[in-house]
Amino acid sequence: MTNILGNISRRERRALALLFALFVGGHLLRAVAAAPGTPPAAAALFDPATDGDPLAHRDSIRQQGRPLGASERIDVDRAGAAELIRLPGIGPALANRIVADRQSHGAFGNIAGLRRVRGLGPSLLDRLRGHLTFGGVPAEAQSTSLPDAVDLNRATAADLVGLPGIGPARARAIVAFRDSAGPFRQLADLALVPGVPASLAGKLAGRLVIP
Repeated sequence: MTNILGNISRRERRALALLFALFVGGHLLRAVAAAPGTPPAAAALFDPATDGDPLAHRDSIRQQGRPLGASERIDVDRAGAAELIRLPGIGPALANRIVADRQSHGAFGNIAGLRRVRGLGPSLLDRLRGHLTFGGVPAEAQSTSLPDAVDLNRATAADLVGLPGIGPARARAIVAFRDSAGPFRQLADLALVPGVPASLAGKLAGRLVIP
């Protein structure tokens, strides 16, 4: 036996090791596929080069295929595709579509946000409602959130630029008027600034304040 092994080249030994790993992986795959409660989609092939420990790979597959408990919830704003496929009615393709949409358009935030994903119709969303949580803030809510109000009597021209109806020229005019005439007493006094329409004060209510 020693002589036989001594005559085997390094390349041949490597090939034998790979065959052995594939043999073990095949048996593990059969064991996982036959495990009670494990859906066929969870029976992924074992790759010795990337998956490391075969037993850990088997346990990972079984964990992904484990049905949701009665009180268990999945955060759809953070979960990966492997976790999303545990949801009823969600297969690998739809799970990947959910993750891709979230990466492109931001968090869903609520059940209504999930409607933008193709394949998630009203009946399926009703079925999923009790199994979902949402840990993210929808992108549209982030973009429409108002900044802190600006103190009209302390604001610089740079602070005023970008507010509704105020550009660089109008911002400089407001600051110049305040510096020459004194602090504003009310927002309606903006109409006293040359070039500022009386309607502007109403548009800026809540965005400009006078403490």
